[in-house]
Amino acid sequence: MLFNSLHFAIFFPIVVTIYFLLPHRYRWVWLLIASYYFYMAWIPIYILLLITTTIVSYFSGLLLQKQNNEKIRKLILWVSISINLGILFVFKYYNFFMDTIENIYNAIGYHSELPYSKLLLPIGISFYTFQAISYIVDVYRKDIEPEKHFGIFALYVTFFPQLVAGPIERANSLIPQLKAEHNFDFERISEGLKIMAWGLFKKVVVADRLGYISSYVFANPQSHEGPGLLLAMFFSSWQIYCDFSGYSDIAVGSAKVLGINLTQNFERPYFSSSFPELWRRWHISLMNWFRDYVFFPLGGSKYGVWNTCKNLIIVFTLSGLWHGAKWTYVLWGFLMGLCLVLSYLTRDFRKTVAEKICITKFPKLHKVIQILITYSIFLFFGVPFRAEKISDVFYIWSHLWLGWSNPTRGLDFDDFIITLGMPTQQEFNVGVIALGLLIIVEACKSYGISLKEKLEQRNMALRWSFYYLFLFLLAFYGVWNSSPFIYFQF
Repeated sequence: MLFNSLHFAIFFPIVVTIYFLLPHRYRWVWLLIASYYFYMAWIPIYILLLITTTIVSYFSGLLLQKQNNEKIRKLILWVSISINLGILFVFKYYNFFMDTIENIYNAIGYHSELPYSKLLLPIGISFYTFQAISYIVDVYRKDIEPEKHFGIFALYVTFFPQLVAGPIERANSLIPQLKAEHNFDFERISEGLKIMAWGLFKKVVVADRLGYISSYVFANPQSHEGPGLLLAMFFSSWQIYCDFSGYSDIAVGSAKVLGINLTQNFERPYFSSSFPELWRRWHISLMNWFRDYVFFPLGGSKYGVWNTCKNLIIVFTLSGLWHGAKWTYVLWGFLMGLCLVLSYLTRDFRKTVAEKICITKFPKLHKVIQILITYSIFLFFGVPFRAEKISDVFYIWSHLWLGWSNPTRGLDFDDFIITLGMPTQQEFNVGVIALGLLIIVEACKSYGISLKEKLEQRNMALRWSFYYLFLFLLAFYGVWNSSPFIYFQF
């Protein structure tokens, strides 16, 4: 079920209404039923995978608490993790593994028919698998007590707002909220609905419209040169951000309506003044997961500079593989890790250069330059994230500098953008204006100016006039074709 579908528009009000009408002791049952229905709206049989992950993780937690023998506890931990990752491997990485073997065979002149899987990738499997693993590891470390109530634990794994694309929640944060009683609170519900509306704006007005060009150009980059490629890269970066942060906003908002606070997954990452800052603001719940369950166990930054650099490269390469079973994602993750390492290693040098050229005397200008440099690096090395093949990545990079003497190839601008996949000039204009509004809102927030708070200080008539106008524009200018969220494929 998609958040931007009529199905969800009917489903969610029904869930909320019945939720608040039910006595507290039955609400978890209703939310669990709703969450299973939400997931089964796609391919019903795949609910069995979700139930398997739930059962394995639940009983592993109980066994870990009862067992004092450390060797047996480690065995339980690794068996549980292996089962969860094994399911993920079969459905997400098996064909990637077969492709890699086949390519190696072809390279050495050996040809063989390999058994490929025809199984579809279950939506959300990477997210709920990582959420389940975090629970198992936390119980093993004795950071939390295992949840005894199977129904509550099942709801923790399957809670529908964040089931298929996060945020990846920790048990010590989400489970107590699922147990707590939440009263009907108009202000909280109003706030949740506003967050949902803003998320929908990001998705259906900005992301899906920018996606016309980015998807078209990245599907066949060889037909384009510098201006078209750069525009597609720029649109793609904002499409991905608006698509995923839009989903996260809808997830956070819908959970807030029910009285539950989820992790804020994005904090205006494109207004970061350094690469480390960008990755502290981008997909926060996933990066925190890799920090706590991969980076720190590898030694973190405790054993010197080079060990820190090695661990960062490992973490980001694995992050790339988590995003998708393609070498383009692995390359993307490796490059992001490399950029982070170079940022870490050149920190003092960059500070010295900034002081020598006296740019530090103009802190606001200095920050703007840092933001532009950080975004430009992210934009350039983000190409593998959208490219279909490694060869496409190098084609885009090598042809990015060509065609600038005749940017529109002799066409009117209206005709030029149509050759890039945009249906009409009007669609392009709406997309650019909507993106501009989004950037203004985020820029203001980055400098401590909350337009939302300023609006809420106005009288009721003005506020509600704005809300109705916003909803009208959302309905009128949204791309309502139930386009899936990009992160559903992960």
